[in-house]
Amino acid sequence: MSYSSNHLSNSISLNVKGTHIIDEKDDSQLVSTNDIALPNQKPLNHVGIDIGGSLTKIVYSSKLENGGKLNFESIETSKVEQIIDRLKEVLKLHYGFDPDSDSGEQNEVIIMATGGGAFKYNQLLLDEIKCPVVKTDEMQSLIVGLDFLITRIPDEIFTIDEHFSYNSVQCLEDPNIYPYLLVNIGSGVSMIKVTANNTFTRVSGSSVGGGTLWGLLSILTAANDFDEMLALAQDGNNENVDLLVGDIYGRGYNKIGLSADAIAASMGKAFKKVTADVKIPEDASAEEIRARRLERLLAFDQKDIAKSLLFAISNNIGQIAFLEAQRCGISKIFFAGSYIRNHPQTVKTLSYAVKFWSNNQQSAYFLRHEGYLGSLGAFLSKRASDDAQ
Repeated sequence: MSYSSNHLSNSISLNVKGTHIIDEKDDSQLVSTNDIALPNQKPLNHVGIDIGGSLTKIVYSSKLENGGKLNFESIETSKVEQIIDRLKEVLKLHYGFDPDSDSGEQNEVIIMATGGGAFKYNQLLLDEIKCPVVKTDEMQSLIVGLDFLITRIPDEIFTIDEHFSYNSVQCLEDPNIYPYLLVNIGSGVSMIKVTANNTFTRVSGSSVGGGTLWGLLSILTAANDFDEMLALAQDGNNENVDLLVGDIYGRGYNKIGLSADAIAASMGKAFKKVTADVKIPEDASAEEIRARRLERLLAFDQKDIAKSLLFAISNNIGQIAFLEAQRCGISKIFFAGSYIRNHPQTVKTLSYAVKFWSNNQQSAYFLRHEGYLGSLGAFLSKRASDDAQ
């Protein structure tokens, strides 16, 4: 059973017979991102890399006792030296290619690169990795990666039901694949309408995305990375900082479908608390202003702030996604991107937003490998002609 992308001509063909996600035991609620087994696929000679504004995602092949597998890794883009070092390790260990060796007898390897960093760091890759770098279109790579996952990988797609339980969805098959809306949430948000093979359009987007959450929480909390921020949000209580419908009415506003715990104003209580308790005098010195600002931050639990902002941004993205799908007449919405991280609260909030605004007429679809569409698409975009470059 072979697979070649319908969105590209002359792309590589993979033997996908017996393909499956390699599940590892995990006692948490997190739907983890695991490698994909290709039991009947011969070794490959290329790596897919998506260098985004916040994260760099890498897809590479390695051998199993039977066949091979696709491996998935991510590193913060700001850690460029770490990315280069990891690529060198992968090439030495799995591809028989040592960028630091002067030996002429090495395997040929190609880097298939996408994302803004594929242009920004192109010369660095050429200088350090010392093998051809083929750049692929970022938006097309996303669609190529998504189509492979939703049509060929069992247990890749899942939804969240009304009890917030994970439910696996079967692979899609023609003619039921198109149309769909891909909501890719990275540093910002892109919304792509896909209607047929190699027919897609970016129909909307937002500058309020993962980079927004990361930036705000970098200022407002002591977390050192995005995963720490998500861990804070997991344990937080947004009711301590968000103004709820119940705070205004003393109960739910059932006539318009708003429960008492629905958020009326994100961070609404925070504004009231800091203006009432931690006022800054008009004639305050710069040093006093800094001290009062710190006092304001200390008035709140970082966990509560993290959860409030996670809800605010996720709800906003979910609402915009529903409205765009409605405008385009699309019923299937796939959420992907490194913002999601298969984080339970993020997934639940996006799903809730779509269900709420559509009156339970639409569902949000999620992916096990949601942050790797671009790097996987770049990997799958290799063509026979690329070997000659």
